[in-house]
Amino acid sequence: MVSMAQTWSTGMGTSIASIMFLYAMLQQYFPYHLRRHVGKYAQRLFDFVNPYIQIKIHEYTGERFEKSEAYIAIQTYLSTNSSKQGKRLKADIGKNSKYLALSMDDNEEVCDEYQNAHFWWASHTTISNKQTISIYPTDGDGHRYYKLSFHKKHRGLVTASYMNHVLEVGKANRVKDRVRKLYTNNPSNNWYGYMRSVWSHATFNHPSTFHTLAMDEEKKKDITDDLTTFSEGKDYYKKIGKAWKRGYLLYGRPGTGKSTMIAAIANYLDYDIYDLELTTVNNNTELRKLLIETSNKSVIVIEDIDCSLDLTGQRKKKTTEEAKETEDPISKKKKESSTNEDSKVTLSGLLNFIDGLWSACGEERIIIFTTNYKEKLDPALVRRGRMDKHVEMSYCTFGAFKVLAKNYLDLDTHHLFEIIEQMLGVTQITPADVAENLMPKTKNGNFADICLQNLVQALKNVQEEAKLKVVDEAKECDLCTKDELNVDEPVAEIVAA
Repeated sequence: MVSMAQTWSTGMGTSIASIMFLYAMLQQYFPYHLRRHVGKYAQRLFDFVNPYIQIKIHEYTGERFEKSEAYIAIQTYLSTNSSKQGKRLKADIGKNSKYLALSMDDNEEVCDEYQNAHFWWASHTTISNKQTISIYPTDGDGHRYYKLSFHKKHRGLVTASYMNHVLEVGKANRVKDRVRKLYTNNPSNNWYGYMRSVWSHATFNHPSTFHTLAMDEEKKKDITDDLTTFSEGKDYYKKIGKAWKRGYLLYGRPGTGKSTMIAAIANYLDYDIYDLELTTVNNNTELRKLLIETSNKSVIVIEDIDCSLDLTGQRKKKTTEEAKETEDPISKKKKESSTNEDSKVTLSGLLNFIDGLWSACGEERIIIFTTNYKEKLDPALVRRGRMDKHVEMSYCTFGAFKVLAKNYLDLDTHHLFEIIEQMLGVTQITPADVAENLMPKTKNGNFADICLQNLVQALKNVQEEAKLKVVDEAKECDLCTKDELNVDEPVAEIVAA
C-alpha cells in the first residue's frame, strides 16, 4: 500500500514537472500569435472540463472612494452563514451597527443553498508587490473581494433572482441591526459644498412605544394597523402609481403627547427620524436638497408647523387699498427688511416637498406635521393625500389614564379608579399633567395611594379653575354677575347655562 502511494506521488510529480517544462518552452520559442491561439483553445478545454462559473464582487470600485453597496450587503448576508459554518472568522462592530458582526476571514469559504441549488462564497484579498499608494482604505497591502462560485446550469437562477435575493436580505438585515439616529438640519450658512452634510445626527434611544403611550387602546390599534399596512405596501403603492410615503397630522393642546407619538411611530417601524427646522432653511431649493439627503425608512418631522413659518400669509389679501396708503413708511421698511432676512420657503415649495415630484426621490417615508391649532393651517397643506391621516391628541381619557397607572404604578385596578373616571369625564387635563401626579415622589409602601389622591386633588383644582374662568368671562361680557352664578355647580352645567 505504501509502495503504491509512493509510486502515485512520484508519477504526479513527474507529470507536473513535464507540464511546467513544456509551458516554459512554449513561452520562449513559440510566436505570440501561436501562443494566443493555444491559450484560447486551452481555456475552452478548461471550461469544458470545469463546469463552474465565478463572479467577483470587490470591496471598492474604481468610480468612487466609498465601499461598494453590493459588497456591504453581501457581507451582511453572509454574516449568518459565516457564524454557522466558518472556522476562521473576523469580528467587528460596523460604523452604524449596534451588534458585534462576524464575517469570513481571508481565504475562508461557506456554502449557501437557494431553491435547492448550492452556491459557494469565498473571501479573498489581492496581494500586490508594487510599492504604490492606494486611494482605498484596505487591510494590509491588498484589496478584499468576495468570489461566488456556482454550477453553470444555475446561471439563469443567479441572474434572475439569487443575486437580488442576496442584496435584499443583506440590506434588510443591515437596516435591522443598525444604530438608529435622530437628525436635524444644519443652518444653511454652515454648508460647504459637499464637504459637510446638510444633516447632523445623534443616536436615537427614545424609549416610547405604543405599549406605553397614554391613549385609548382602540385608537392605538387603528394607528398601528395603518402603519403596518403602509410598511408592507410597497407593491400596492407601485400598482396605484403613488410614491411610497404617508402623511400624518398630529394636532392637540400642549402636553397631549405629540412628540411621544412620533417616537412611538419611529420605534414601531424601526425608522430614523429627521427633525426639520424650517426657519433655518433659506429657500425652496435648499428644502429640496434636504429632502434628497434623507434616507429611506425614515420619519420626517416638522413640529409646530403653524409657528415655523407664515405659510398662509401669502394667501391673505388686504381688505382695502387705504391700508397700503396709510401704512407707516418706517414700519413698512422694517417689515420688508425682516422679510428679506427670513426664510424664503413658500407654501408652494413645502407642498412640493410633501407630495410633488421631489417627494418621489426616495421611498418608505412617513411625513409628520404637528400643531396645537389645526384651524390655523392652510387647507391645502393638510388635505387628504398630503396629510393622509389626521390624529387628534386629546385630553386624558380614562383609557389613557389606565395606561399611565399601569406604567407608573403597576396598577390594573384601585378603589379610586371609579372616582377618577367620573372626574375625567368632565375635566380637561393633559396626559402630561396626569403623569406628573402619578410619578412617585416617596419610597413609602403606600406611594400608589398617595399618587392617586394627588391626582384626584389635581382634578378638583382644574375644575375650580375652570369654574372661576367661566365666572370671569361672564363678568367681562356683562351677561351675569357672580351672585347670579352658582359656583358649586359642575363645570358642564355652568357652560351649558
